Amino acid sequence: MKITEVYSLLVEPMQYSFMQRSLIVAILVGLLCAIVGSYLMVQRLSLLGDAISHSVMPGLAIAFNLEAPMLLGALIAAIISTITIAWINDQFPLKEDTAIGIVFASFFALGIILITSIQKEHKIDLNHFLFGNILGVTAEDVINTAIITAIVLFIIIVTYKELLFYTFDILGAATIGLPVKILKFGLMTLVALTTVASMKAVGVVLVLALLIIPTATAYLLVSRLHEVMTIGAALGIFSSIAGMYASYFYNIPSGPAIVMVSSICFILVLIKDSIKQYLKLH
Repeated sequence: MKITEVYSLLVEPMQYSFMQRSLIVAILVGLLCAIVGSYLMVQRLSLLGDAISHSVMPGLAIAFNLEAPMLLGALIAAIISTITIAWINDQFPLKEDTAIGIVFASFFALGIILITSIQKEHKIDLNHFLFGNILGVTAEDVINTAIITAIVLFIIIVTYKELLFYTFDILGAATIGLPVKILKFGLMTLVALTTVASMKAVGVVLVLALLIIPTATAYLLVSRLHEVMTIGAALGIFSSIAGMYASYFYNIPSGPAIVMVSSICFILVLIKDSIKQYLKLH
């Protein structure tokens, strides 16, 4: 294929305003998920991202029924689930993964019941909230995603040293007087905000994949947290953009397409590492 043909394929979708909006959201979501996901992966809290992402379902359904902003409903539900997980973990002799599992299952089940009821009554399809539809983003979605991204990145930049210490040594952070409970709740809130920002791109079911896979891929390549964030963000952005183009040209769901590109990148790095290890042994 000639360079001019490749160029025309890349430029063609950009003549449409919906693709321009999608490109902006893809870049923002890929960047945001990888950076926030770095903390989850290092702390081995991947299930937390899954729980919070699925917990927005009741908020989406209630907001739709009340004709309120869907984003607001999702954010409120995510924060409530975050508070509930922290409360169960602090007040009762249950491990954190147990609290996460309980909240995850309960909120998701409630959300499915509410959405199913709404679909029966209004005869509409709300599946795009489950699996995403980045090609359908509006100008308002772009603005909301940009605002959330800016807020989350600002908080991470301001509290980077504290979050870094807390992430790798919780007991040490508590010993020197850092507010570990506030940092923990703050990190969970960042996950909630990231989930809400990513709903249009990959949907609530696949948010975890974009939070973890680019970061895990980067972790196989580098070891320092800031390097993992940087490479993970680059991979997240690439996966989002490539998945968006695949969705446009092959008429496939955008969310799964983005996740598959990210998964392919991870598999390629695994293969590279496997070959490297094999050559060392032989």
